[in-house]
Amino acid sequence: MCLIAGGIGDVRERLIRMALAGKHRGPESFGVWTDEGVLKSNDFSRLSEIPGGRTGILQCRLAMTGSKEFTQPFVNELALVHNGEIYNHVQIRTFLEGKGVSFESDVDSEVILRLIEFLREKGLSLSSAVKEAMRWLEGDYAVAFSDGNKIYLFRDPVGIRPLYFSPNGFFASEKKVLWSIGEKAIPVEPGSLVTISKKGVESRKLFSIRELRRREFSEDMAVSSLVKTLPYSVRNRCNKKTGVLFSGGLDSSLIAHLASRYSDVVLYTAGTENSPDLEWARKTSDILGLELREYMFTEEDVEEALREIMFAIEEPNAMNLAIGVPLYFATKLAGMDGVKVLLSGQGADELFGGYAKYLERPELMERDLEELAERNLARDDKIAMINGVEGRFPYLALPVVTAALNTPQDLKVRDGIRKFVLRKAAEKLGLPKEIAEREKKAAQYGSGAQKILKKVGKKRGLSPRELAESLFREVFHSF
Repeated sequence: MCLIAGGIGDVRERLIRMALAGKHRGPESFGVWTDEGVLKSNDFSRLSEIPGGRTGILQCRLAMTGSKEFTQPFVNELALVHNGEIYNHVQIRTFLEGKGVSFESDVDSEVILRLIEFLREKGLSLSSAVKEAMRWLEGDYAVAFSDGNKIYLFRDPVGIRPLYFSPNGFFASEKKVLWSIGEKAIPVEPGSLVTISKKGVESRKLFSIRELRRREFSEDMAVSSLVKTLPYSVRNRCNKKTGVLFSGGLDSSLIAHLASRYSDVVLYTAGTENSPDLEWARKTSDILGLELREYMFTEEDVEEALREIMFAIEEPNAMNLAIGVPLYFATKLAGMDGVKVLLSGQGADELFGGYAKYLERPELMERDLEELAERNLARDDKIAMINGVEGRFPYLALPVVTAALNTPQDLKVRDGIRKFVLRKAAEKLGLPKEIAEREKKAAQYGSGAQKILKKVGKKRGLSPRELAESLFREVFHSF
């Protein structure tokens, strides 16, 4: 995980300021390419040595995959930086090496550059090469690359990793990094290619998740597809030691159950004393036989953390602030334990009909999935990164998304049962029935966070919405 940033124009001083504003995402080292030179170092005091130029990209790295000694950008005919993980990089590397392609590192990010170069040598235009690369890459990625004249930005089709650009030709992984240089922040749409040039900024949709819908599954096919794709997705996202954001509900319990096949698993949960999520997490972890680590937060803990949570989520949104509270404390505990990877059940509700509103309007699932990137995923990514932890989302792997999009709505919500097909698959995968059938409250309610925020706001004479707006002004007034 890391920060990526850059732009076209008077870049040197802006690159320095952006690196400092986003260093929390990648404190281990930085690398910069401009059209006048390259600088890589693990000493951030050397940022003043960044070469000048009119076009530049940078990365601040928190190493997850590959050699910790190698720092991006990768530079060949193109210069490239990447935030995220490519889970099938070994398979792509093996294929490309068989075609005579050479690599300079074992870092997963390099396969993106070599793959784009390979596809362009096969005669594809740049945009066609990027679209084809999206079909090859199994992972979470936000990418920027330059040919020396223009900068190109793209994200995976679900939009798991955040990426923003400004109308004036700059980009960064977080809004506040652009705000630090006086720029507006506009999301790069999932599956889109943004082109930054001296003439301005253009955006073009290359890959829509709707393209993954091919045929309508029967119930047996839908269950069978999930039984095959979910273990594959979880295995790809496991580390040697893997944490799971855990509430004891169906989504996180199934992820934890599968992850325990491939990794040393520790469950992480957060809530107030006697909150439903804590009680269920304890009961379910005992059934699964997995270690549970709890962060039991108080009103004082929340008050102390609110500014940092707002700094992470970057928006005056009361719901995201409330959801962010248990997520912040759970990722903080994992970070303190030295666990860098946390699996999350995010996305399962939108894919399989988890919200109550889908009982009346199941057609909203697809719209919500398309809006998931900025509504939920950006929040989760930024909160985890503030604690030096990478969130990974097995339900949002393209093979699982494909299975869900080809599953009819009446298999997702049936006879008042939400996530019907996912519950069927969970039982096939060995999850105990009492867990597979459990309904749970949303995180902000099940953890007790919403009640605490109401108390904090009341003491200040503010509603939850007004509290979020007040915190936003306090935290970002200098921007």
